[in-house]
Order: sequence, then C-alpha cells, then structure tokens
Amino acid sequence: MPAYGMQLPIQSQSTMYAEPWEAAATVDDLADIARTADRAGFDYIASCDHVAIPRRLADAMSTVWYDPVATLSFLAGITTRVRLMSHVAVVGLRHPLVTAKQYATLDHLSGGRLILGVGAGHVREEFDAVGADFAGRGGVLDETVDALRAALGPEEYPEFAGERFAFSGLGQRPRPAQDRVPIWVGGSSPAAVRRAAVRGDGWLPQGDPRDRLPAQIAKVRALREAAGVEEPIVIGTIAEPLYVGEASWGVGRRTVAGKPDEIAESLRAYPAMGVDQIQVRFRSRSRTELTDQMAAFAADVAPHLDE
Repeated sequence: MPAYGMQLPIQSQSTMYAEPWEAAATVDDLADIARTADRAGFDYIASCDHVAIPRRLADAMSTVWYDPVATLSFLAGITTRVRLMSHVAVVGLRHPLVTAKQYATLDHLSGGRLILGVGAGHVREEFDAVGADFAGRGGVLDETVDALRAALGPEEYPEFAGERFAFSGLGQRPRPAQDRVPIWVGGSSPAAVRRAAVRGDGWLPQGDPRDRLPAQIAKVRALREAAGVEEPIVIGTIAEPLYVGEASWGVGRRTVAGKPDEIAESLRAYPAMGVDQIQVRFRSRSRTELTDQMAAFAADVAPHLDE
C-alpha cells in the first residue's frame, strides 16, 4: 500500500490552499491535528519554510510561515511515530553546517523520524535579505545537498570540499538517530527533476497534474539510471483536495469527494503510475471537521488504496 502523509495546516497560510478557519487557529489546533495524524497512521506530517515575505507577495502568500525546525521539534515532543518532514526547506538560505546542526538535533530528539525535504526557493527578497545567492540558487542547492550528505552522516567530524562550502575538523553532536537521513527533493522543473534523480532519496513533485506524472516519473528513473545511482527513490505526489463523504457545502470542483470506495478508486491511479507516497489534503471548515476527515480517510479509504 502506498504511504500517505500531509502538509500541516495553520503553519503556512498561502491563499492557494489555506482554509478560512486557519487564520484564527491556535497552537492547540495544530497539536491536535498532529496527534490525529500520529494515531491515524499517517506516514508523515510536513511543515514549510520561508524566512520573510515581501509586501508584493503578502496578499497571496500571507506572512504566516512557521519555522519548520521549531514547529517539527514541538510536534516531535507530542507524537510518537509519525515522521516529520520539511516540505520544503529552502536550504540555500543557510550554511549547510547550520542546517545540519538544526536537523540533526531534530532527528536525534525525535528518535530518527526526520525526512529532510529541500527546494531551491523562489522569493528573491528573502535571499537578498540574508545575503544568499538567488540567481545561483540551483547550483547552491546541488552543492548544499552534497554537503548535507556529509554533515548528516555518521561522522562526528564531517568533511566536505566544494566550490562554495568547505569544512573539516569541526565536530557536531548530537548525530542524527538515523544512519542516513532521507533527503527528498521538491520541484517539477527540469533542474529539480534532475536533482531529485541524481541526488535525492525521494522526489516531491510540485503541481504536476495526473496526466503529466507518468512521463515525469519515467524521466526521474531514466536520469537516475543514467547517473548510475542504484538506490531506490521514493516517488511522491500531491493529490487533489479530498472530502470523504457527501459534502453539504461547496468543496470546489477539483475536490475528489464522495464515498470512501470512490475516493480510493480515484487515488489508486497514483500507485499504478509508480507513486510510492501520496500527500493528501482535505477541505474543511474547522479543526474538528479536518480531524474527522483525517480519521475517516485512515479508516475507510487508505486500506483500499492497493486493491
């Protein structure tokens, strides 16, 4: 059965996906949703990353973006099994040793539940504000992933030498609890697809419609084989919004809604394409409606995803 996880509400409130109730939501709401995911068998919960949003983008993106390390560390302390994903960390905003220190600590404290999702970023102003290279962010991300491989490995004194970053003789403890922290690469541009294929343990496409996914997946696998990477890669997707049951309100024309078996039938198209994990999202008008949707999905839809 494909794994299923979700990006958390509340912690980022872009108008592209945030529900109206999230604007007044509290930390207790966020905690309850994370606990529900933990109980209901969700594979992961995810948190986004932006340092600061310029005024020109604030109306669309909002300025509500919780720090992913702080958020996931808090949630690690109130959950027991669900994995903790950055989706995605804009690692080019920080030196790799800073990123490694933060996420190694998170993995250590959570007992090895981290998935480090990374992406290039797209907001020039936040790169400029912290002195990061926006124009060269693709190359920076490639080298940062390589540096993080070293810095998050088993060695107390990791070593790395690249064009932009180099370190040796500098010890960092605690080490991650995992022998290999999985690094999943986000994005659907040609550069992101290649980066995922060559450097990633997983691929997190962004916005690929169903009819484009098979070709994209084939490209990832072909590029990986051509690069001689033998380790398997986890292929992800972000599903359409879901609503389990007959909605009494307008859930939107793109939402997959209806009986559990109908939703399961629709979602089974993804593993048939070669998808290993499905990121789900639910339409809701309150925290309670969301957690009810999560529980209904886990009990009545997920068991039928591999039929």
